[in-house]
Amino acid sequence: MLGVEYPDSFLANPKNWRTRPCVALIGPAGTLIVDCPPEMRLQCRLHGVQHIDAVLITHSHADHVMGMDDLRSITMRTGRGMPVYALPRYQDDIRRIFKYAFDALPATLIVPRFELRDVPETLDVCGLRLSTFTVLHGTWPVTAFRVNDFAYITDVSEIPEPEYAKLRGLDTLVLDGLRYEPHPNHFHYDQAIAVAQRIGAKQTYLTHLTHDYDHDVVNAQLPRGIELAYDGLRIGI
Repeated sequence: MLGVEYPDSFLANPKNWRTRPCVALIGPAGTLIVDCPPEMRLQCRLHGVQHIDAVLITHSHADHVMGMDDLRSITMRTGRGMPVYALPRYQDDIRRIFKYAFDALPATLIVPRFELRDVPETLDVCGLRLSTFTVLHGTWPVTAFRVNDFAYITDVSEIPEPEYAKLRGLDTLVLDGLRYEPHPNHFHYDQAIAVAQRIGAKQTYLTHLTHDYDHDVVNAQLPRGIELAYDGLRIGI
């Protein structure tokens, strides 16, 4: 964070240098990006994600959409609008934030182009089949999903009771665990651990982490089967 002084020991661990959450699902027929944070371009370049075939936006807060402009290089190369799946209310936000992406402009002006699509309960994309469901981030609905035995739930303060049935038998769960202190719109440390243990995935990774967490120190304290996520983490699904 800007304006914060960190101990040298904290900065010496590269796993404490966190960009904002973004997931690349590499399928047999393409790559689906989940959320477009401001660092998305840098994340993709650093980790070898060269091609993006579709995008899923979980919700339209700044840390999840402000990298969408960098999709312009992809749509310029393909000559097609990028399929972007989002809930209708967040499609409205995308149209407002990136109005120029939907305007009629001269061909010499290169802007990103988005094909906004509703999020279906079953999303078949990039050779993957995602089962989607909605959790709550304070009062905001957030799209979560399961693909095979992997589930991803970012920015959550409540998982509606019926949705727990969709999370049985997971190999891997990625779950919001923002900070130590309670937060009205996110799971904090104790909540995330309790929910992870209730779901019972073989392995849970906590994501959307503040600088509360010194990676190696906290990992040594977490219950078995729960760890902190980190930039560049690769998970087989």
